[in-house]
Formats: sequence, C-alpha cells, structure tokens
Amino acid sequence: MVSLVRAENETALAAYPNSKGSGAVTAFSQADGFITVGQHVESVPAGTPVEVQLIGRAHLADLMIIGSHCVGLDVLIDQLQSEGISVKALNVGSTGGLAAAKRGECDIATMHLMDPETGEYNRPFLTPQLELISGYRRLQGIVYRKGDPRFEGRSLEQAIDTAISARDCLMVNRNAGSGTRILTDRYLAGAKPAGYWSQPKSHNAVGVAVAQGRADWGITIETIARQYGLGFIPAQDEHYDFIMPKARLARPAVQRFCAVLNEAATRDALTELGFRT
Repeated sequence: MVSLVRAENETALAAYPNSKGSGAVTAFSQADGFITVGQHVESVPAGTPVEVQLIGRAHLADLMIIGSHCVGLDVLIDQLQSEGISVKALNVGSTGGLAAAKRGECDIATMHLMDPETGEYNRPFLTPQLELISGYRRLQGIVYRKGDPRFEGRSLEQAIDTAISARDCLMVNRNAGSGTRILTDRYLAGAKPAGYWSQPKSHNAVGVAVAQGRADWGITIETIARQYGLGFIPAQDEHYDFIMPKARLARPAVQRFCAVLNEAATRDALTELGFRT
C-alpha cells in the first residue's frame, strides 16, 4: 500500500509505502493505491519506477506533511481541514521528513532533531533550499502507570537503569528515524530491553500501550502523559519545528498553514495541551 506525493518538479509523483501490513484496514483506508512486487523480492530500492494501482479516484492533498507526529500538529491539521483544505500527514519520523524535504517531496517536514555537537535543534540540518518556521517546545520523558514502584519517585537515571535490568519490565519504543527513537537510543546506550522492537509511529500509541498495560514504560511527550493519566519523569526539552522547501513557500495551503500557526487561537490551544509557543 502506498501514498502518492508530488515530486520536486510537481509533474512527477513519488510513492511512499505504508509501514502497516497490506491487510490492515487502516493501511487500506489511508492509501492512494498499491504496488506489486515479485514473489521473491524483499524490498524495492528507493528511486525505482513502479506502477501504482489506484484505489478509487486519485486525489492529491492540498498540503502534504511528512515527518514526526505530534498531537500539536493535529490541532493545526484539524483547523485547516475545517476550512476545506485537504491535508495528508505521513508519520515517518524526523529523519524521514528531513529527507523528504530535501528531495522536494513534501510541503512541510516536521522534525525535532538535535545536533549533538551544538545542542541546537533542527536548524543545523538545513540546506540553502530549505526554510525553518519555528514551531513550539515540548518536554520528552518516561511515561509509566502511576504507582509502579519501579519508576515512582525515581530519577531519570534510576528509571533507565531499572528499565534495562528488570526482565519483567516491558518497554514500548518508537519507529526508527524518529527524533524520539534517537533520544531513546541515546539514553539506552546500546541496551535493548524487552519490548525494544515494538515500534509504533506516534506518541499516542506509546501512551495507549502503557495505559492499557501492554507495556510498562516508554518515552513520549508530557502532553501524552497528562492525556492518559500516566506518571512522567522529565528527560529533555526539545524544539518541534516545521521545515519547508523554499520552492513551495508560495503555495496557498502552505501560506495558510503559516498563518494558522501564528493565530492567537492556535497558540492558546497549544498552550492548553502543555506546549510552549
């Protein structure tokens, strides 16, 4: 199953594979079509020409967003869609979003990548063809079910040590390439605790897994901890920004996105969710 996006010159299309299995209902509902591969083919290399069988009528979104998921981004998307602007968001992580923006395959890339040398977020990764629009700050940390003695009242370092050493402590991770996954791997320092290979693509999925008891801990944003009534151990403050190819800045949907981002009602909604604008 694939989603179609405009390529850099907007006369060609790129097909982004959905990570869920082709039999998943959500994958089918979100896809624009599907491709077929040979019986003994494990993967199709990037850049390979493919033929897409469309599902229904082809309709490219007015605004294509690729990158890191955030519930704050959902606020912006909901407002745009209420105005009749069609939006498609592909949650492939910060690294994937940055790569898509460099290739000119999205209108907006969402990311929170820290440069290890300077400690600065996002800006060091820009090229001359990209523009950074400041977003908001959010706090990452460990979430757990309140009352769990393995985490309650512990420092971040103590909680990480417990999570690594306790065999009955199951984590829920994030997808490779996401800023949260990079942060998690840095704290784990090469360790791969039980549950490490559980890799959902959104902060909500981490919160739900812990709240429902399918995992004991994970790293996600404070907003999710509040939403699901979970305990929270702060780890790192980070910048969630929007990267745009300069060639697409003049597009009406992009201009409207920037305007909505700066509206007082949007800032108030983000603040209410626990973000700092």
